[in-house]
Amino acid sequence: MPDSVDSTDSTDLVRADPGSSTRTSGPGEAAGAAESRQRARRVLEAARLAPDWRTAFTALTEAVLADVRRYRPRLPRPVDETARTLRSAHPALDEVTVPRLVHFDLWPGNILVDRPAGQRPRIGGLIDGERMFWGDPLADFVSLALLGNIERDDAFLAGYREAGGWAEFDGPARLRLALYRAYLYLIMLTETVPRALGVDHDRWLQQTVAPELVAALEEIRTLA
Repeated sequence: MPDSVDSTDSTDLVRADPGSSTRTSGPGEAAGAAESRQRARRVLEAARLAPDWRTAFTALTEAVLADVRRYRPRLPRPVDETARTLRSAHPALDEVTVPRLVHFDLWPGNILVDRPAGQRPRIGGLIDGERMFWGDPLADFVSLALLGNIERDDAFLAGYREAGGWAEFDGPARLRLALYRAYLYLIMLTETVPRALGVDHDRWLQQTVAPELVAALEEIRTLA
């Protein structure tokens, strides 16, 4: 999967990082990004040969929690308490028996939109697949509705179902979605340390992402 696209083609790419303004990258960020990619490879390797989705996702979660303990980001809840809450939801993962390819980072900046002359725009491709895995397709709803609730996006869900996608939000599905949200928000809060994204980004994380992690953990407590 390509990391970039030729700016001379007909594909538009939203390049802004959510929650941050335009900025230049320094050597610290480059080193942190390299470490982030190495972590992603380690995490996916840990889950590669898992016999079931619970085992695979547990490996993914434990790898992120190990990074939390290593990099010591500012979390709204203690790491051990967070870990216990996440583990309480793991039995719900047993409902997933058929894996699907999940991108898990489908914010607008990673979606290429092709605009053929005289035709409606359409998705031309996806980039930045370092978080991709085989697992629960519901997990992709987390980044598609980043910091929001996919259940409120009636237009998206109508198109998704029309194309044959399954999207029913019963108790177990909502529990898994809360678990996947917490997992993603942990990644977002942790990766900023080795990537050295700066004071402004850290402020945005604490003001915007940290409360969403708390909300996801509270939903897990309620539903588990």
